[in-house]
Amino acid sequence: MPEKEKVLLGMSGGVDSSVSAVLLQRQGYEVVGVTIDFTGDKQKETEDAKRVCEKLGIPHYHYDAKQEFQAKVVAPFVTCYQNCLTPNPCVECNRYLKFGKMYEFAQSLGIDKIATGHYAKIEPNEAGEYCLLKSAATTKDQSYVLYSIPREVLPHVIFPLEGYPNKEEIRKIAAEEKLPIAQKPDSQDICFIPDGDYAKFLEKMGQKSCKRKHCEP
Repeated sequence: MPEKEKVLLGMSGGVDSSVSAVLLQRQGYEVVGVTIDFTGDKQKETEDAKRVCEKLGIPHYHYDAKQEFQAKVVAPFVTCYQNCLTPNPCVECNRYLKFGKMYEFAQSLGIDKIATGHYAKIEPNEAGEYCLLKSAATTKDQSYVLYSIPREVLPHVIFPLEGYPNKEEIRKIAAEEKLPIAQKPDSQDICFIPDGDYAKFLEKMGQKSCKRKHCEP
């Protein structure tokens, strides 16, 4: 029997990444889970990911990326607001961590493929170049925050949810598989500002007003 191809799956402890593990197993992959720790205060999310991995019989790793997250995501976020710009921290996180550092970590484990629970699609064009496309889930498509994935990494990325039209189908699979997170609500806020209070966060970081005079109250 030929050896199964391994794939490193980023697992946040949510429904999408957990069901992605199920779908990858169904496709014949040997799945390895990893939870990337960005903030150090997501213990429940890590535990949820571990529980799913235990149920599915796959190994689980914890990757500490707090320093990289501060340098590549949080600091630029604060600087943007300080200069009257509107940042999108998810774009930078995807570029440097979820698809940058995660792919490096996969290579250190001898794994060539990485996967996440994003709603997007990757296909080669006529020239054989891999391109990022919208997923079938028009109301959940996340390609707009994934455009910064390094081009050289695209051929190694799998999006198991690419063909699913809505979140209801994903929750149905989670329920059928009796995953412990099947009814877990979606997370909508920026992970390092869970209460959505940007002003409070910026003040805590020591940023009180825009440097440009015309933006000051």
